[in-house]
Amino acid sequence: MSLINRGRMEIKLGDYAVGAATVLADPMLIARIQDYRRHIATRMVPIEPDQILKRFPAAADYLVSLKVDGEFNALVYADGAAILANPGGTVRIGLPLIKEAADLLRSGGVQRAMVAGELYYADAQGKRPRVHDVTRVARQPASQAELDGLRFAAFDIVELDGKPNADAYPNVLAKLKNLLCKGKHCGVVETVPLKDGPAIEKQHKKWVDAGAEGAVVRSETVGTFKIKTRHTLDAVIIGFTEGTDERAGMVHDLLLAVMRGDGNLHVLGRVGGGFSTQDRRDFLSDLKDRVVESDYVEVNDQIAYRMVRPELVIEISILEMIPQTTRGVAIKTMVIHWNREKRRYEVVRRLPLVSLTSPQFVRRREDKAVNPTDIRIQQVSDLVEVPFVDRDTRQLERPRSTILKREVRTKEMKGAVMVRKLVMWQTNKEADSDDYPAYVIHYTDYSPNRKTPLEREIRVSSSPDQIKDLWEELATEGFTKGWVPAGESPAVKEVVATPKTSTAVAAADEPEAGPAKPAKKRTTKKEAADAAAEETVPAATSDAPPPPAKKRAGSKKSVD
Repeated sequence: MSLINRGRMEIKLGDYAVGAATVLADPMLIARIQDYRRHIATRMVPIEPDQILKRFPAAADYLVSLKVDGEFNALVYADGAAILANPGGTVRIGLPLIKEAADLLRSGGVQRAMVAGELYYADAQGKRPRVHDVTRVARQPASQAELDGLRFAAFDIVELDGKPNADAYPNVLAKLKNLLCKGKHCGVVETVPLKDGPAIEKQHKKWVDAGAEGAVVRSETVGTFKIKTRHTLDAVIIGFTEGTDERAGMVHDLLLAVMRGDGNLHVLGRVGGGFSTQDRRDFLSDLKDRVVESDYVEVNDQIAYRMVRPELVIEISILEMIPQTTRGVAIKTMVIHWNREKRRYEVVRRLPLVSLTSPQFVRRREDKAVNPTDIRIQQVSDLVEVPFVDRDTRQLERPRSTILKREVRTKEMKGAVMVRKLVMWQTNKEADSDDYPAYVIHYTDYSPNRKTPLEREIRVSSSPDQIKDLWEELATEGFTKGWVPAGESPAVKEVVATPKTSTAVAAADEPEAGPAKPAKKRTTKKEAADAAAEETVPAATSDAPPPPAKKRAGSKKSVD
């Protein structure tokens, strides 16, 4: 059985092609990959290099692996063919590493397998592999040589020949080496067995000095740890919360932002550790005099931040910046504009950034100013992949939606004309924003003699096949005997793109609401047909997904 529907894949270069999760023959595959990613993320404890000697006692067995700076992927193999898939739902085929992996697993007698690893880029000049390079080459390769530079470093077996892996890690590592040791593009992550903290510290320093990101330590008795060096960032304070009880009269934590190239501020996160008691008192005194109005509200522990003028720059240290959830979805924070004349913050839109691990206050930076150089967002994007980081937020517009199908029918009863309409469209925004489904159907049922004249229903799906089935279900149920076509409607090909501003929760791509009250006079057949023909789908009005509409009686089928 084929792993994918090749006809839905987009060819990038030569044999290399990319597709979304909908190309998979097994619709649950991505969910299994996400579950595995979430499982290892919860078990792996991040620590700093100065904790190595405390965490890892002597006379124990440790397997210490190089931490590869790449993109987590699962290599999925079945009956001689292989694919790469990541938790975000991106599926890849045709890479040299994939072909090589399939050959190695076949020669090893494997029937089916799922292997976890890092997709990384081996630079021809020997430079340190960075996740930026993976993203650039995998998204738009310039040559076959670039594709040859994509490599896969396996570090775990998720499933083997239909059975979930239950072996201890030393056995897993031995199996991986046995299967993939001869690979050039596909291999096993560099791993060395060590016995104590000093040996781990020495090995970690060796890798970091060579440009590596860090190390992963696995022990059957101690657990699993990732060792990473702290990074420092300069950011501006945009808000604060005040302490209570023993910290009354002090700052509890600070809300921070970095600056994009267009001058707008991108919310970075909060910092609540690293302060002395005097620091907390001083910050509260300084910030209370800077409180301003804001259209944007951020909350921590159900307490809203008091927003302040963006004037004070501080340095923080962080252990890790995480750009995606365990499901491969980009972490987004708000971009805001400081309106100096109105002395208030205005909302722009949410865009990808990061989540901070273990942020700590280091010091005030009175030598730094609030400008795109001193608190630049590139402090983050130089270390992790941040989409749209160089784009002007004022020019970012969502793709236009496309009408796929539209049908209007009428029926006359007791001298009045009833109207039913189905509209199906593709939002084209599902890749741009997690708030949008890929496909939407909107059903309108207008009957002037009914107690509630206007009833509507919305169905959504990420699958083109499912949305077609939903259309057939609604059409079969709604367009029964006696309902006749209302005539040809004007061709509506596209919907106006979504405006860039608004924090209100409003309907996305939702058709205009009909009359709120029953009509005072009976509707003629001509009037009903004219109204049906003129109705169109207006622009989406916010970043929120379509709200649930009132269900009609008899509607039973649920939607993923």
